[in-house]
Amino acid sequence: MRLQNKIILITGSGSGIGKSSALLFASEGATVVVNDLQEDKGQETVSEIRQAGGEALFIQADVTDPESVKAMVDEIIERFGRIDVLFNNAGISGVGAIHEVEPDAWDRVISINIRGVFLPSKYVLPHMMARKEGSIINMSSCIAEIGLARRASYSATKGAVLALTKSMQVDYAPYNIRVNALLPGTILTPFVENYLRTSYDDPEAAVESLKKRQLSGDLGRPDDVAKAALFLASDESKFMMGSPLYIDGGVVFGKNA
Repeated sequence: MRLQNKIILITGSGSGIGKSSALLFASEGATVVVNDLQEDKGQETVSEIRQAGGEALFIQADVTDPESVKAMVDEIIERFGRIDVLFNNAGISGVGAIHEVEPDAWDRVISINIRGVFLPSKYVLPHMMARKEGSIINMSSCIAEIGLARRASYSATKGAVLALTKSMQVDYAPYNIRVNALLPGTILTPFVENYLRTSYDDPEAAVESLKKRQLSGDLGRPDDVAKAALFLASDESKFMMGSPLYIDGGVVFGKNA
């Protein structure tokens, strides 16, 4: 039980990596606060956790809205007294080169992927600072380290999240708060599966093409990232500070011959 008695908030945990992380964290003894904009998906995650004997609570909140985020954090503090781990997981993708992206679409990706890290952190950090303890996990991407065609808005946000992680660590190290980032490669989440189905005439061929980008020869699964997040949430990673953790199947540091 690597997260025994920890209170953990995971944003965007109604599906994909967030849901897998919520289920895994609960199985390791954490009380998980499931956050999502879609109540039905969030409640489904909570239901699965409780059916497995775990502890979970759903709070609907928009991570881009200050009042919504503050109310969520206040409710958690009132109910549990603390937040031990914040996993800033909520995010969306964006497709298109700069000249193809409409300003409204650009702003939406920027808002959710960057503001959605800023606001939960802003309202959780004072409580962690008061206790001089905590771990924050930010969802970046291996795209922060590489160039990838037609991902301008998404890569901009994930590079920003990685830079923000390092800056946050400097500011909050004196309070014994750790801030680290996850950098996944292509993970076969429901979002990615839907994107492949709707964007390609031959989705299976698209998957095979994606696999070739990775030394592993396969795509990652949500559980692969959830297990890395578990390490950062647990005390086992107590000497990791401001670090990028790659779960990318060898995209960044390898190249097939």
